[in-house]
Amino acid sequence: MTDDDRKQPRFHFDRYAPEYREQFQDITETMHRECPIAWTDTYDGHWVAAGNREVFELARCPHVSNDHDPHGDRKGYRGISIPPAPRARGIRGGILEMDEPEHRELRSALNPYLSPAAVRRWEPFVDEVVRAAIDEHIESGRIDFVDHLANVVPAVLTLGMLGVPLAKWTIYNEPVHAAVYTPPDSPDYPRVAEMHRTMGLDLLTTMAEIRATPRPGLIHAVCAAQVNGEPLPDMEILGMLSLLIGGGFDTTTALTAHALEWLSENPDERAALSRDRDALLDSATEEFLRYYTPAPGDGRTIAADFEAAGASFREGERLWLSWAMANRDPAVFTDPEKVVLDRKGNRHYSFGLGIHRCIGSNVARTVFKRMLLAVLDRMPDYQAVTEETVHYDTIAVIQGMRHLPATFTPGPRLGPGLDETLAKLQQVVDEQRLAEPVTQNRASAQI
Repeated sequence: MTDDDRKQPRFHFDRYAPEYREQFQDITETMHRECPIAWTDTYDGHWVAAGNREVFELARCPHVSNDHDPHGDRKGYRGISIPPAPRARGIRGGILEMDEPEHRELRSALNPYLSPAAVRRWEPFVDEVVRAAIDEHIESGRIDFVDHLANVVPAVLTLGMLGVPLAKWTIYNEPVHAAVYTPPDSPDYPRVAEMHRTMGLDLLTTMAEIRATPRPGLIHAVCAAQVNGEPLPDMEILGMLSLLIGGGFDTTTALTAHALEWLSENPDERAALSRDRDALLDSATEEFLRYYTPAPGDGRTIAADFEAAGASFREGERLWLSWAMANRDPAVFTDPEKVVLDRKGNRHYSFGLGIHRCIGSNVARTVFKRMLLAVLDRMPDYQAVTEETVHYDTIAVIQGMRHLPATFTPGPRLGPGLDETLAKLQQVVDEQRLAEPVTQNRASAQI
């Protein structure tokens, strides 16, 4: 069998193409029907798994590697980005680009900070940030749900959990989001790159401060962790912290914005969700995760010759696992192209599968729910301004939104604004040692 014969069926698949976001459903349906796993020649050639069963089988396969080896110390595998992201040229993306046993060792050091019990401790903190962000705009009758809420809350919480001063959230927030939606050939790219450098310098400075004078948080946890019996090099620490920041910011923002847009377009469903929230909130959250899959997929490297899912793979070949397309497979989901708020048995793959399943899933669900409920309670009649809504041009990395302006009946403020609130919450974090692992501190934040 020739290589061309083996790499069948073939399908032209380009996530970065300008039309991919608009044609996503058509492309997905075609692949499900004709080639749930296929070879594409784009980006030096790689396999694409679109079917739910195929994605499940390959994501859990022992012959598929997440490893990113930029310096060729092992086998030179290229991690999870297809094509390689600019930052991926020299820095490994934390546990998401590690295989066992490294992955397990570092992940175990982070679990006490991100478990369900650990995240519950932060709920009063989250509610206070949500309240303050909404109070900044509640009297005006107009808000941009991305800029003024969904960008703010995940960023502030993530910095609090890391051990970075809350007031610095603006230093981190814009470059993280802009890096996702700004292509390298954009005229704005130099400005975004400069913001990233500023953020990186602040992160390095904070790491040095915490090493010199330890304080609780994920930065301390990563700096103190050992892998293979040794502390992590600084570049590995930066890669892990970058994964926590990127995962904590843009994905939750994207999910929240899309859910609020859909609820604006479906006011009867919004009223039902608000009225029956005790019964619907959990299932609605999972359905928005399924339908709007914030991180649409991940790359892998084939680590050994093997056959699976009807294809014959060779060591070193690249593979794209599409969580987003697997989440629309009609073999698993009835009416997959529809949002069904009370969908039962919703086993979506939006947080990935297997040992690399998203370590921040508890944080994402909690923050999303607290923001959504606050909007339903305080802006029950909000209406998105369709002509001013801006989606990301590409959904290759994150299916996100840049702007979601909305109008609503003005309401009263409930407390101080964001800056004053963050100053107060910084005291709470410091005095109550809120960023300690749950194994050391099980007390919830007292605001």
